Amino acid sequence: MENFADRLSQAIEIKRAPVCVGLDPLIEKLPPELRASVNAGGAAEAILQFGRGAIEAIAVHVPAIKINIAFFEPYGPDGLRVYHDLVAEAHKHGLVVIGDIKRADIGHTSAQYAAAHLQAGAGLDDARIPDSVTVNPYFGSDGVQPFIDAAKKNGRGVFVLVQTSNESAAQVQGLKLPDGMTVCQHVAQLVQSWAGAEGLVGRCGYSAVGAVVSPRDLESTVRIRGLMPNCVFLVPGFGAQGRTAEEVAKCFKPDGSGAIVTASRSVIFAYGEPAYRNRASDWRTCIGEAASEFVNQVRSVCPTR
Repeated sequence: MENFADRLSQAIEIKRAPVCVGLDPLIEKLPPELRASVNAGGAAEAILQFGRGAIEAIAVHVPAIKINIAFFEPYGPDGLRVYHDLVAEAHKHGLVVIGDIKRADIGHTSAQYAAAHLQAGAGLDDARIPDSVTVNPYFGSDGVQPFIDAAKKNGRGVFVLVQTSNESAAQVQGLKLPDGMTVCQHVAQLVQSWAGAEGLVGRCGYSAVGAVVSPRDLESTVRIRGLMPNCVFLVPGFGAQGRTAEEVAKCFKPDGSGAIVTASRSVIFAYGEPAYRNRASDWRTCIGEAASEFVNQVRSVCPTR
């Protein structure tokens, strides 16, 4: 069974694009033609149609998509069905799929989360299961290990939250420990130790266990990159959240490997921006153009790309 990091690295090389588009659909931001169906009681169906259009628009440009389950759960069983339908749709278009679920709990509960999100069953075939998921490390190793075990068994991956993009993250992640390290840096060391376990590192030198790392300042980003040689970084915060291409560049190694940058709202809702507004009715084309521009921005600062 091929290692997840090898599959992701190969997909990045084929597209020459170390980027990932996030799919976070909001009803109020959907194109007018789809909002009309929402008013008729078809919210989940409107999101499905939007997701299909967005996937088709970005697939030629990027190797991966991150689908955030939080934007589907408010619609109950229909929303979860649409989430899995769009995972399958993304796979059909050849995209690597990251399920942004941020789950974890005490060990036996985490095992159930891992089974639900990383392995086929209960009516969900492999095509409807993401290639990897995001996981919260706050419970420690026994909260994360069930996800790692399920990922290893099923040829999938895990991205563990290390440094997040929200403004108040430093209230916890930036706290100094007695040894002078921050909480974030300590978590980085833990994740690297998990990532280096037997059977997890692929031919590319990276592990199926990666890390969510948003650049907050040059010093911390360089320090975290050095602490995690075997981890692919999933890098949020680009675009609408204000991180620049120059900032995210520090998440890559000098050879241009080791990171995949994600942008969501700035791409999938591009048709609402002034640059595209006169063509907003052709929203799929607008999304595709925004995805292409996103790729070019990251390529411009990524070594060897």
